[in-house]
Amino acid sequence: MENHTYKVNLKWENNRKGIMSSPELPTTIEVATPPEFEKGMPNIWSPEHLFTASVISCFMTTFLAISEHSKLDFISFECNAEGILEKIDGKYLMTKIILKPTLTIADLNKIEKAQRVLELSEKACLISNSIKSEVELKPIINIEN
Repeated sequence: MENHTYKVNLKWENNRKGIMSSPELPTTIEVATPPEFEKGMPNIWSPEHLFTASVISCFMTTFLAISEHSKLDFISFECNAEGILEKIDGKYLMTKIILKPTLTIADLNKIEKAQRVLELSEKACLISNSIKSEVELKPIINIEN
């Protein structure tokens, strides 16, 4: 596979807030320092949110590809994530991402396969593999007939 480039631009707007965009995408995202920090701003996406979002969105797209390849039929997929920020040796680090997917399938006999596909998706996620934070998977699989 050849290399790919993803361009993202950021322009400071005011205070601790900027506007993120990409020449490849039609929408922009307002980003700011989170309110837990001095001069942080509430109700705006922060780098910490975006870091966590990059892991959860990559996990979902990887799951969709692997479940299709594995022929795992499912009714629904949702995922919540928590990004844990800690101060270690005087530096702030995102030390852990906890993924909490909820997968609903129709076939009781496919629970083990569904678990394997979720685990493989976390292991194959390129964003998880690109960061040094621990990524923890905590799935829920529902059966619905």
